Amino acid sequence: MRRVVFNQKGGVGKSSITCNLAAISADQGLRTLVVDLDVQGNSSYYLGLDIHAADIPSPDANIAQLLRQTASTWFASADPALSFVRETPFKNLDLLSASPLLAQIAVELESRYKIYKLREVLDELNQHYDRIYIDTPPNFNFFSKTALIAADRVIIPYDCDSFSKQGLNQLLENLVDLKQDHNPGLIIEGVVINNYTPQARLPNALIEQLKSEALPVLGAYLNSSIKMKESHYACKPLIYFARKHKLTEQFKALFDELETHADTKPALA
Repeated sequence: MRRVVFNQKGGVGKSSITCNLAAISADQGLRTLVVDLDVQGNSSYYLGLDIHAADIPSPDANIAQLLRQTASTWFASADPALSFVRETPFKNLDLLSASPLLAQIAVELESRYKIYKLREVLDELNQHYDRIYIDTPPNFNFFSKTALIAADRVIIPYDCDSFSKQGLNQLLENLVDLKQDHNPGLIIEGVVINNYTPQARLPNALIEQLKSEALPVLGAYLNSSIKMKESHYACKPLIYFARKHKLTEQFKALFDELETHADTKPALA
């Protein structure tokens, strides 16, 4: 199964949700891959790789080089997709890292209509992994679109503020259009409530508004916690950093909810 975490708004927790769900998947014994399509490389960093470091090991092992290879006619013999994947320090969890090169090749790939190349790459990698999680840039650009085309399912992180609410309907319209035009099988699993503060009025009012509009709000909420920032600093997803913490338990509940409904189609499927 290939799941993409997407929102057009930045700072809503895409990388945190991607890596923590993937880490729980790996911890439960599933062979799991994280694909980082965001040039910022936050998911890569969280899993132990600073893509902006001068001394990065195996500098050509990343998603940008893989996509460039598959889209080019200059490569006489292509290397297998698996050769671009890195192991992380965590059992069962691998990484197809981001690269600064992503910013350079986006226009080239888009102008040559290579929007389906990621799907081909992940079709090749499917035999090696039980779960693939894809992190995306915070906008509806070429790499976000190619991720949504390559994925089976999409979840939408939602910060409880009015600016997030303003963009949510447009985001859903974009997803439905892309689904109709490029990936009819894409399932919109739902909205993940992130950075939730139970005692505050505004978050609860906004969540009730989403539900009143029949939007697919997932049942497991993720609280705001300093423990998340601490895990970022340690480059350890929460299941490895603070296994018994409340936020870790919330991530496990979200993972279980998604897995439980894996064979059913949500309202916006």
